[in-house]
Amino acid sequence: MKIIVSKNFSPSRAWEALDIANFDGTSVRLHWTDQPYRWHINDGEEVFVVLDGVVEMHYRERGEVHKVMLSVGDIFFASVGTEHVAHPQGAARVLVIEKEDSV
Repeated sequence: MKIIVSKNFSPSRAWEALDIANFDGTSVRLHWTDQPYRWHINDGEEVFVVLDGVVEMHYRERGEVHKVMLSVGDIFFASVGTEHVAHPQGAARVLVIEKEDSV
């Protein structure tokens, strides 16, 4: 059993992660960041949950860039092949559930 108080997770660098669980090839990780990630396409599906802060998620559909602002409790689901990049607006903590060893 684990109990994690996400607001207490404050690593030394952006996108550093705390591994929470790994099951059936799926990883569950808590990330802290105050910097954008990079444009990427995951090896599988991804669930991205904002736990603290605000994140502007950019994603491409048919070559066009779209943006959505995600607040605490909001969830972004990236289906296979969805190119995306997270831009935190200040510090943010996010829960990411994805295929183990995904980008």
